[in-house]
Order: sequence, then structure tokens, then C-alpha cells
Amino acid sequence: MAQICLFLLAESRHLPARLVQTSPPGRGEEQNAGKYHLIDLDLARYDALAARFVEEQAEGASFLKDGIPTKSASFNAMIEEIEKVAIVSREPILLSGPTGAGKSRLAGRIFELKKKRNQVKGKFVAVNCATLRGDAAMSALFGHKKGAFTGAMADRPGLLKEADGGLLFLDEIGELGLDEQAMLLKAIEEKRFLPVGADREATSDFMLISGTNRDLRLAVEEGRFRDDLLARICLWSWKLPGLAERREDIAPNLDFELERASRALGKQVTFNKEGREAFLKFALAEGTPWRGNFRDLSAAVTRLATLAPASGRIGAELVGKETERLKISWRGEKQPSESGDRRSRAQAVDEVLSAFLPSAQLEAMDRFDRAGLAEVVAACRESRTLSEAGRKLFHASRAKKASSNDADRLRKYLAKFELDFETVK
Repeated sequence: MAQICLFLLAESRHLPARLVQTSPPGRGEEQNAGKYHLIDLDLARYDALAARFVEEQAEGASFLKDGIPTKSASFNAMIEEIEKVAIVSREPILLSGPTGAGKSRLAGRIFELKKKRNQVKGKFVAVNCATLRGDAAMSALFGHKKGAFTGAMADRPGLLKEADGGLLFLDEIGELGLDEQAMLLKAIEEKRFLPVGADREATSDFMLISGTNRDLRLAVEEGRFRDDLLARICLWSWKLPGLAERREDIAPNLDFELERASRALGKQVTFNKEGREAFLKFALAEGTPWRGNFRDLSAAVTRLATLAPASGRIGAELVGKETERLKISWRGEKQPSESGDRRSRAQAVDEVLSAFLPSAQLEAMDRFDRAGLAEVVAACRESRTLSEAGRKLFHASRAKKASSNDADRLRKYLAKFELDFETVK
């Protein structure tokens, strides 16, 4: 029975092993070392026991999905692969995908899965790297010694040390500076790093999961991300699809979010038939962008549940108001005031441009030029560099190789209005 159990553990990869049986030399064979052979047991009689490992794997995949019965075949296959890796590996994982696709939640579930299997003893430590800037980034990640800089009134262990024995989730890792990236690479490879102002290195043995909504390979080409760090953190890499790419999973996620909202509010909230049909008709329509992905869905359900009548039944009228609210937020328009006034698109364009153009210059511009410049301004404001903005604005002509230098083309366009990228951004 011991051999059978060991065999099953090895077969299910709970133990990375092959079983070898050895025996001492027989009589008259004392000069030999003995014999060995690989164990190959016939498990036909133990199908029920072997099937438990299959059930356990299915339970693990369901756990990573919060028990949501998702229907997307590609997403389910990805989660099953993640589950296989998560239970046997401590190597870094990179989760990419649009904002709101569920990277943070999946990282937390991976930690909980490993914790259930006693594979981690430490904590789950999560940080959004977009909130870390300058010296504060070094201090937050790697810690500091008292007196290392102005305001360092006491020792600080840092997030890497806090994650010792556990799991560190660095969301938006592409926002880290190059200095922090170099320190992080050493910490991943050597489990050692130097806190700010310290003479001795600190140690931390953590598992790393990184998240990003950017193209890190493009960031490497632009010199904003280290090639060696990317190679180290993407041994296991998966891209999470947005909600619009998984419309078949909207219905089960809607039920999950409604149940979660009910628990938070302390009351049972449900859709009536017309309300559910109206919401799903809107949610499943090809023209519904779901720009915030699951965050938008969660927020919509929370609002619906909060505004539900005393009966706890969400009807079509309430759904109609919520879908209109979502449409307005996706258009980037403000909600109408109580008096019913609504700004026109032309007024919105003028408001944007008046922030850095003199009124006389704005008045002298054609409406056509104002609309075009407003689009350029929007692209600049959502881009980190002039080159990135140029690629977004001239993507079509760039693909046809009709434009050789997007950054220069954008620079010249802005110069026509006596503007530059930094001013606009």
C-alpha cells in the first residue's frame, strides 16, 4: 500500500519522482551491488483512488475561478494550465491583460490555493507599482534603515521582506523605474537585496506574480524595461481576456456578482425575469464595449443591488437607468444635471483645448482643426512618451509603411499650434 500511495503521488506529480525498487545481492553474489528495477504497478484495481487526483485538480481549477461555472473553452483551458503550474512550481508568473480583467483577483486565488496545500507559510503581499515613484519606490519595496533619508524616522522592512515565505504580487510592474527593476532582478535570482541606507543585505524567499496591462516587450525596445528582468519574470506567462472577449461568461459572472453584493448589503437581491433579460441583452450586445471589464460589471451590479426596491427584485426600469449610466461613462461624458442640461461634444472639445490655448487662437481655429487637435491631445495624455502617442495616432499609415517617423510627425503637428508633447500631457 505504501508503494501504491507513492506511485499515485508521483503519477499525479504531487511528488516529482520515479519509483525504483532495490534488493540486496543473493547468496553467492556478495561481490555484486545488488539489483534494482523500476516499479510499474497495475492500478486497474485502484481506479477510484486514482480518480481522486483528477477530482482534486478540477476542484483546484474551480477554486481559481471562484467557483464560477465559466463557459469559455479557451479561458477554462488557461485556468487548468495555471492550476497545474501553481501547485508544483514556485517560479515567477506574469499575468497580462487589460485593466479590470481580474489579474489581482487571480493572483490572490493562486496564493489561497497554495496555502490550502501548505505550500506557502507567509503572507500575500500586493502592491500597485503605478503608485510607487522615486525614492519612495525603493523604500516601499526594499525597505530602509532609520536615518537613511529625511523623514526615515524608523527602520522599515519593505514589501519584499514582508512577503518572505509567501507570495508577492506586483501589479503594473511595467511602471517600475529601471533602478528598482535592477534591484528586483537580484532579489528574484539571489533572494537578497540591500535596503536603502543599509550596510548589510536582507534576505527574502518569496514567490513572485507580476501583472501588467502594457506590452513589456515594446517597453524593452523603448528602453523602459529591462530585458533580463522580463526574461526572468515570464517563465510562465498568461494573458487574461477582457470581458468583451468572454461574453459567454457574462451570465455566470452576473450571478456571482449579485450574490456577492447581496452578502455585502445583508439582504437578498435578485433580478426579475424582465430585468435579467434586459441586462443580458445589453451586456451581450456586440456594441457593448465593457471598457472597465469585470470592474464595470461588478460596479453595475453593486449599484443595481443598492438601488433595488424593498422587495429585492431588480426590474427592467432600474436596469435601463444603469445601462444608460454605463453608456455615458464609456463615452467620457458627464452625467446630465438635474435641470437636464447636457454639454455638447463641441463644448467638451473647447474645454479641453482652452486649458493650454489662448482664447483668441482657439476662436481663430476651424471646428475641424479643433476636433482633430482634441483627438491628438487625448492620445498624448494617455501615453507615456511622444513615440507611444505617435504609434497610436498613426497606426494605420504605419502598418502600410506610409510613415517612417511617427514621433517626428506628431511633433510637427503639435508645433503648428505652438505646442509640444510635455505641455499637452
